[in-house]
Amino acid sequence: MMRGDRVIYAIFILAFAITALLIFYPAYHAVELSFQHRKSLVSAPEWVGLSNYAHVLRMPEFWSALGRGVIFSAGSIILQLSLGLGLAILLDRKLPGMAVIRGLSVLPYLLPTVVVALTFRWMLDGSTGIVSHLAQALGYSHVAWADHPVSAMITVIGISVWIWTPFVTLACLAGLQSIPEELYEAARIDGAGAWKRFLHVTLPQLRSVILVVLLLRTIWMFNKFDIIWLMTRGGPQQATEHLPVLSYRLAFELYDVGKGAAISTISFLILSGLIVLYFRFFPLDQKD
Repeated sequence: MMRGDRVIYAIFILAFAITALLIFYPAYHAVELSFQHRKSLVSAPEWVGLSNYAHVLRMPEFWSALGRGVIFSAGSIILQLSLGLGLAILLDRKLPGMAVIRGLSVLPYLLPTVVVALTFRWMLDGSTGIVSHLAQALGYSHVAWADHPVSAMITVIGISVWIWTPFVTLACLAGLQSIPEELYEAARIDGAGAWKRFLHVTLPQLRSVILVVLLLRTIWMFNKFDIIWLMTRGGPQQATEHLPVLSYRLAFELYDVGKGAAISTISFLILSGLIVLYFRFFPLDQKD
């Protein structure tokens, strides 16, 4: 074996060991915790088998959190895909200063989530926020975005769209710039208008990009914890509490680590099933 090959194998083994240490072992430990009863991560474990899962599946809070997670994920993903694709089409135009505009369009994605969340919390504060002051200037007395379940859910969805739409825009823009111009020229010669060119040229050519983005956004948004916890902590009245927040609350506020780990494992199984169905019905190598 050549020295270069040995170096490559050594790097591969090291990378696998680091991955196992940072990802596989914590995942295994979380699943192990789901079969135990613990009052904390350092308390003595008590093996309880599937009783944590049985208890969780009988909890009304679990099914409510699952439903809210679906609403949050679906609303965020639909808006991110729609706006991201629309912005990508606009940014694909060859206009003066477009490079600068493209750079500015990704700024929300570059900001730390905690900065975005705290900034929006200040802006939307019912007493001192700038939105409340603007509402008062327009004749409204109070903007209670966090006091109503529907407005709170709409707010966290809206902020999620603001942060992560640039990711979709970048992916779609890269796909648009790889479409041969000859396809559009042929469609124009055939008399296709802008809408037909979009339906019969742009969308088919972007199919693989859109499917990959859909898969990634589904995984990320279903597991998204930080933005909801920083904005609402699952409130008001648990209106924005989805499975990651419920799992955290059970494990670290109610000190029931086993049930919190069980919810995390169930979330993993749900996403795994969705991914299997996704590749079953939307194979990425399907030919148009």
